[in-house]
This record gives sequence, structure tokens and C-alpha cells, in this order.
Amino acid sequence: MSYAGVIAAAADERGALDGRRRLSAAVAAALSRAGFARHFVPVERGGRAGGFAELLAAVAAVGETCASTAWCAALYAAHGRLAAYLPEAGQREVWADGPDVRIAASVVPPQGEARPEPGGWRLTGSWTYASGVDHAEWVLLASRTPVEGEAGHRVFAVPRTAVTVADTWRTLGLRGTGSNSVAVDGVHVPEHRSFTLADLGRVRPGAARCHRVPYAMVAALMFAAPALGTARGAVRDWGVRVAGRTAADGRAARDSGAVQQVLARSTAHIESAQLLLEQAAHRADHAEATPLAVAANRRDAALAVELCTAETERLWRALGAGGLAEDDPVQRRWRDAAAVAAHPAVSFEAAAGAYAHAVFARGAGAGDRAEGR
Repeated sequence: MSYAGVIAAAADERGALDGRRRLSAAVAAALSRAGFARHFVPVERGGRAGGFAELLAAVAAVGETCASTAWCAALYAAHGRLAAYLPEAGQREVWADGPDVRIAASVVPPQGEARPEPGGWRLTGSWTYASGVDHAEWVLLASRTPVEGEAGHRVFAVPRTAVTVADTWRTLGLRGTGSNSVAVDGVHVPEHRSFTLADLGRVRPGAARCHRVPYAMVAALMFAAPALGTARGAVRDWGVRVAGRTAADGRAARDSGAVQQVLARSTAHIESAQLLLEQAAHRADHAEATPLAVAANRRDAALAVELCTAETERLWRALGAGGLAEDDPVQRRWRDAAAVAAHPAVSFEAAAGAYAHAVFARGAGAGDRAEGR
């Protein structure tokens, strides 16, 4: 995946993205050209059916320049993977013009109302946090269906032209993602453009590796990747700031023991987070999706986000009053990392519960290691 063009486009517009509160058309187009939208699209639809380690590296690299761009890059790729669970006729419709289709989504929790009707469903309601929707061509929306009970957490593919976007994204961090609310009013969705959330956990014999991995094994990894990038970018930005500073005693700030400890501790923890995410991506690409491996991936991604968030805050706090300016680059990194950490997919409490359940359910001790390293 070639993402140099995305980094260049994001760097050109980094200052404007926060004020605009969405990606520019130029940055969105660069994401498509780089191959993020097609990364998980099935080969038979012209896509790459690519791997998770490759995507992690690309998203983190983009995140060093702009976390909002990296967030949309990860989700455009992830939503292409979700759309691959549509029936064949639905896939043909979504990718009729090629694999570089940008897809936004709001699938967890289910919202709105879906009522069955001949040939499909009638969808009405509003949904929150549809990242990148302003530049999407399709939107995946999830609702509970009255005839399917708990199993009826159903996902619907709706053309962007049938969706109304409300300008609601006004946040502390990840300001440029355009994660606005959306609404539809009585849209008919044919049966071939829907699937259930349970379908994401079912084994699909003969499918590419990326389409056989359970949703729960990779969802947190996709959300965590931008945090790694922004933490690495924070180290770079912090280093630039500190390199030009002088302490009260006239010495260069970089010669201070306190400054050196901040640098050493932060880089070690961020590199630890990277190892955790690379381990999770390796499991997703190669390991058997046992309950313990799935839970270990959630654990590793959630802990990696905690580490990245803590270290961006450490770097920002170490700047003192100099980091309080609204346009301070390290402060912006901290705000973006904190916004990633607020996503429920990377909650360490939930991940820890799932991991403990998987360990004790198989009669293993807490010291047992997850398969697939």
C-alpha cells in the first residue's frame, strides 16, 4: 500500500481539518488512491483482500501526521471488510463502479427502526458517529429487527444519496473525522443489501483470510491503529519543541535528567504498544481464531491504546505552560489519543472481562499464553 500521497495531503491540510471538522475532498481522494477503501474488498470485486499487519503499519504511518485522516483510513478499510459479508448481489451493487468505494458506518449499537416488507426492509431513524460520511458513497446502518429478536442486529447498506447528514461533530479530539449523525426516512433496503451482526462471527469456508476472521478479533485493532500513529507523532513533535528550549539555569533542556526520563519512558511505552498491536495483527493474519486468541487481541489493542494515551499526556504535561496553547501540536496529539481511548471498542475493562472469561472457560491458569504468537 502506497500512502505517501495521503501523508502529503494530510500535512498540507492539517491545520484546516480541525476547523472544518471533516476531511477535505482532496484528502479523501488520496485515501482512495492509496488503496485504503479497497484493502479488504474481495478479490473478485477488484479488491486486495489484504492483511491486518499491512493495514496497521499504513494507518499508524498516516497517524504520525494526522490522527483524523488515519481514523478515516482505518474505517474506510474496515467498512469495506464488513460490506464483504453482504450477499453476492449486494456486493455487486456496492462495488459496481470498482473497489475504491468509500463506505461509512454506524453499526454498534443498533439504532433506528427496521420493519420487514416484501423484498426487504423499511429503514427509518437516526444514527450517531458515522465517521467519514461526508465523503462516503455508501453507509452501513444497523437496527434491531422486530421479527428476529436478539439475533436481529441487522446491518443495512444504504446509498449515501439516501442519507441526510446532520452537522453534529464538535469534539475535543479527532475533530477532522467528520463523525456526524445521519438519518434516513423510510428507505427501502432490499434483502440482498443486508446481513446480521452474527454473520460476522461465522466461519466462511473458501473466503480469503481477512474474511474468515471474527469481527471481535479485529475491531479493536482497527480503532487502536490511529492511536499508535498519533503517539509516535507526539514524540516527534515534542522532540522538536524541547530541542530549542533552555532551562532556567541556562542549560539546554535536552540535558535535563527529567526531560531525558520523559523521553525514555514515553518511547519505551509507545514501542511496547506497537509490539502489542503487531502481535494482534499477526494473530489476525495467521492464528486460529480461538476464543482465547480473540480475547487476547481485544486485550492487546485496549492496553496499547491506554499506553499511547498515557504517553501522549506525559509528553504534553512535560511541556508545562508552553503546551497550553490551543494550537500546540503535542496538545493536539493528546486530544486525538484521548478521543480514540473514549471509543467503547478499546475499553480495557470490557477487554479484560472477555479475556478472563476466555482463560477460565478453558480451565487454564492466568499464566497461560494466547495461541498464535
